[in-house]
Amino acid sequence: MAFLTDITGVHEVWSVAVEKQAKRPAWPEQLTFRNERMMEAVFSPVANTLIAVGDMGGNERTQLYLLHADGSVLKGLTEKPEVMHHFGAWSPDGRRIVYSSNERDQRYFDIYEMGIESGAARLLYQQDGSNYARQYSPDGRSVLISRSLTTTQNQLLLLDTVTNEVRELTPAVQEGPAWHGAASWTADRKGLYLLSDRGREFMSLAYLDLETTEMTFLYELSWDIEQLALTEDGSVLALSINEDGCSRLELYDVTQGWDERKQLIAPTLPKGVVLSLGWSKEGNELAITLSAADDTTDIWVWHLDGGTVQRMTYSSTGGIPRDTFVSPQLLRYPSFDERQIPAFLYLPEGKHENLPVIISVHGGPESQERPRFNWLYQYLVACGYAVLAPNVRGSTGYGYEYQSLDDVRKRMDSVADLKYAVNWLCEQGIADPKRIAVMGGSYGGFMVLAALTTYPELWAAGVDIVGIANLVTFLENTGPWRRKLRESEYGSLEHDREFLEQISPINHVEKIVAPLFVIHGANDPRVPVGETEQIVKALQERNVPVECLIFADEGHGIVKRANRLQAYPAVVRFLDQHLRGEHR
Repeated sequence: MAFLTDITGVHEVWSVAVEKQAKRPAWPEQLTFRNERMMEAVFSPVANTLIAVGDMGGNERTQLYLLHADGSVLKGLTEKPEVMHHFGAWSPDGRRIVYSSNERDQRYFDIYEMGIESGAARLLYQQDGSNYARQYSPDGRSVLISRSLTTTQNQLLLLDTVTNEVRELTPAVQEGPAWHGAASWTADRKGLYLLSDRGREFMSLAYLDLETTEMTFLYELSWDIEQLALTEDGSVLALSINEDGCSRLELYDVTQGWDERKQLIAPTLPKGVVLSLGWSKEGNELAITLSAADDTTDIWVWHLDGGTVQRMTYSSTGGIPRDTFVSPQLLRYPSFDERQIPAFLYLPEGKHENLPVIISVHGGPESQERPRFNWLYQYLVACGYAVLAPNVRGSTGYGYEYQSLDDVRKRMDSVADLKYAVNWLCEQGIADPKRIAVMGGSYGGFMVLAALTTYPELWAAGVDIVGIANLVTFLENTGPWRRKLRESEYGSLEHDREFLEQISPINHVEKIVAPLFVIHGANDPRVPVGETEQIVKALQERNVPVECLIFADEGHGIVKRANRLQAYPAVVRFLDQHLRGEHR
């Protein structure tokens, strides 16, 4: 089994033997030694080779590599450092791969196929859009393509690699939710199981007939079904359901179709978040990447035949006793319109009143704060801080209506949710009103700056990580392949420029009075480092305390351990100074 871990300080590809009878997993073997982030590794269906994917310095211009399973060979297949390559799939015979690339034009992704032995690539499909290869059909003739239209809408296409004929499997919906994902061929090969929220509040299990393209919803809940994994022969279906942030697994024998399904026993796992699911080639073992709030992210294997589960990896805690990690409390607090905002509260041991509190805002904004292992939260709690991590309006996981509550002109309503988080913390006696900071990354960094400019009296400090200071310059300078999709969420430069300028924190910087700590990667293609440079310069000109760290070998986030060990102790020293009056 191959997996990624940053045990060496940056994510590399490793492997471990899956031995069903072993009491403890075998020692894993490191396969790559690039000292740069590896982001994916996928085994060939017929040989002990993998396609591995990695970038340089966090620039997200990912390259494809052919990796031998013993680590002896790592051969570059693409070697075009200014181009992005997104791996799609191996062909069933292991002789070809399909992938997406913006080689032709940085704004668009086309579909390519490469012969593994020859290394020759050919253009399969060209279109001015965001097209991503997903998988081959079981006979290897066709390729399933997902075309992203907006952040909440996509379209599925089926490309015949022999005739180049393209069929639309789903319509190009213009209004409302219409995402189609995780599509896999059924046992009879006549259709696809997939997850979709087309015309619905939540992601649900559906069936798409390949002949008629009619889609039928099979299984709908009041939560998102967020992952689907089907065995290669289409006989066993695994689903992961997101219930208030936590994952629940369900397994079904669907050999005779969904209507004749038989529910199977699913593994009992620690409470947490399932990050990925993957079946072995034989379909008798299910690999589960699980992250719990109070334990490290690791891989478990469910042996379907024997009904047993094994923990296959034990990530290091760096010498920190596991029993010192804190699980959060799930709560809800009322906002300005009496809407209940979900949040996770992490409390340090001992005193639970009048605490210094960090309100942490997730990025996205199409994302969700969940009870998975967060080393930064654990670090802050160990230093005596409480952490409140809300899912403000606009977060995913609570239905399409909730997710849409911050779109374009409603953007600042989500910032108001942070004010009401402060109110709740103070009313409950948890927070010292004079010792509350706001922290966030990416879009969460925008929320930090928006909170500091909109409600300056509430905050003792702010921590902005790769955040947006100016929505106009962000949209102008973000990677060209991202701009159209981001405009569908934030508003367009053509139609909404005045509004975007109106709500950009940089245009209200004179209201910031709280000290600010800013972190950024110089190679960030999503939120360019100029966003940080703008806000830092503006605050320096106004003599507002501001500290800044820019890392030359990072992108959209700080992923290398050496840089984290510089950045986050500095953040805690900053918080200690401004929330506790401690100078170190």
